[in-house]
Amino acid sequence: MTLELHATPEEVMRAVAALREFCRTQQVDENTLFALSLALEECASNIVNHSLRRDAQETFRMALGSTGTAIVIELRDRGPQFDPTGPSVVQEEPGGKDREPGGWGIQLARRFMDEMLYTREGGENVLRLIKSFDAPAEKDIRRRQ
Repeated sequence: MTLELHATPEEVMRAVAALREFCRTQQVDENTLFALSLALEECASNIVNHSLRRDAQETFRMALGSTGTAIVIELRDRGPQFDPTGPSVVQEEPGGKDREPGGWGIQLARRFMDEMLYTREGGENVLRLIKSFDAPAEKDIRRRQ
């Protein structure tokens, strides 16, 4: 399943709804569905807010697939190059007094996905989020580049 989405918060939620429906057809359990939904919402929101700057004329793509043992979400955008699998910029616990808000979405996605893979292909950021059906919902990320 592939969707072309406009850079708006409403389209992020449309992507999450499509993911939920896709996962139902794959008989994905609720914990895995929660992890996938959270990671998709956080990563797609970053694309909308930061990469495409909420310009509703801009679009990004989401593709959903199943390997039989895992769900794969692929997000593609033509924004500036950004690798969310690189070293973390968040150094302290949430709620720190002197810290600007934000930056925790990528950490949450990393925590709930089994793998996050990033490449830059043909001027596009390509992020693949992979979650195994039988893996715990909360897990340390294994990054491959």
